[in-house]
Amino acid sequence: MAFTLNKIQLIGSLGKDAETSFTTTNTSITKFSVATTHSKKTADGNYENLTTWHNIVAFGLNDFTKDRLKKGSKVYVEGRIDHNKYEKDGVTKYFTSVIANNYDGIILLDKSEKQSSEYKTIENHKPEGNDDLPF
Repeated sequence: MAFTLNKIQLIGSLGKDAETSFTTTNTSITKFSVATTHSKKTADGNYENLTTWHNIVAFGLNDFTKDRLKKGSKVYVEGRIDHNKYEKDGVTKYFTSVIANNYDGIILLDKSEKQSSEYKTIENHKPEGNDDLPF
C-alpha cells in the first residue's frame, strides 16, 4: 500500500458558538466554523484580505474545551479533510469538513479574563495533606 497523507492545520476565529449533539451511543459531536484570512494582490497593485470559512467537526471533545468554543475565539485546529454528500429534494449536495483529531486537534489560543483566572486557580491549587512526600 502506498503512503498517503490527509492533514490540515488551521489557525483562525470562530464565526459562532460551537453546537454539540450526541450520537445514539452518547458520543458528543461538536460542530463549528473557523475563518482564516489571506491576502491577494488586486489588478491595481493593492492587497485585499479574503476570508475562507472551514466547517469543523470534533468527536468526543471534552467539556472544558466545548464550553470555551465561543464566537470570536481564536483556535488552532488540526485534523483531516473529509468530503461528503447528501440528497435533498432530488438534488445531490456536496460539502467539505475538517474532522479534528481526537486528543490534540483543537487548542484554544486566546485566553479571556475568566479563562486566565481559571488557569491561575488550577496552577495555584496544592493538594492537601501530602507535605511529607519526598518529591
